[in-house]
Formats: sequence, C-alpha cells, structure tokens
Amino acid sequence: MAVRIGDSEEDSIVAEINITPLTDIFLVLLIIFMISSSAMLEGGLNVKLPSAKSSAVAQNSAGNPIYVTINKEGQILVDKETTDEKSLSQSIKAALAKSSEKIVVIRGDESIFLGKAVKIMDAARDAGAEKIAIATQPSK
Repeated sequence: MAVRIGDSEEDSIVAEINITPLTDIFLVLLIIFMISSSAMLEGGLNVKLPSAKSSAVAQNSAGNPIYVTINKEGQILVDKETTDEKSLSQSIKAALAKSSEKIVVIRGDESIFLGKAVKIMDAARDAGAEKIAIATQPSK
C-alpha cells in the first residue's frame, strides 16, 4: 500500500508492509510442525498393532517410555535403533539408562509369534524395566 505524503510536487511514496498475512502463515506452519513432530515420536516402522476391546492407557508424566518395535519380518528396534535378539538386553539397558522412568512399551505387528514378545519381556526385565506394556489399538 502506498501513501502520498504532503503537497510537494515530488511524488514521495512511503511503502507499508502488512504483516498480518505473514503472521497467519507462521501460525499455520507452527501448527503443522507441532502435528508432524508428535507423529514422528511414534516410531519408524509400519506396524499393524493388534486390537483389544479393553486396554489401560499408560500415563507417563515424568519421562518417555522405551519403545521396542517388532515388524512382521521380525526386525527389532529399540527406540528406532535396529538390534538383534542377542544384543536386545544390552540395547534396552542402554535406553533405560537414558530414561528417567523404567517403562518399556512393546509395539509388535499382530502377525508376530507370542514367543518373540515373551523374549522381549524377559530381556526388558533383565535390563531393569520396572513396567512393561503392550501397545494395542482399539477394536472396531
């Protein structure tokens, strides 16, 4: 928007910048960033969680739980870092050392065998986990 100042014969123009649209854009970008960053915390693997009719929601106020993820191919991740069954206990122990709460959440694809989940629970207990949870999705 240009404004003419004074009655001088020279046409002096003062340019004004309207920052309202810029503020709107920055607020929209902030909202998009907040939504996408919370989705990134979930994990790196595409895992189809088993469904359950009833579940207890783990409330965690002081820190973040350690996520152990197993996909349908049997690949194991401890907080987004790939590991194998032999070094699983050491990986969980290292992750628990960085966390203020000793909670391990197992995110396993619904097609994995129960034996693999039990091995992860044993490794988590050996590593010093105080609580172990299994992630599910609500049944339809």
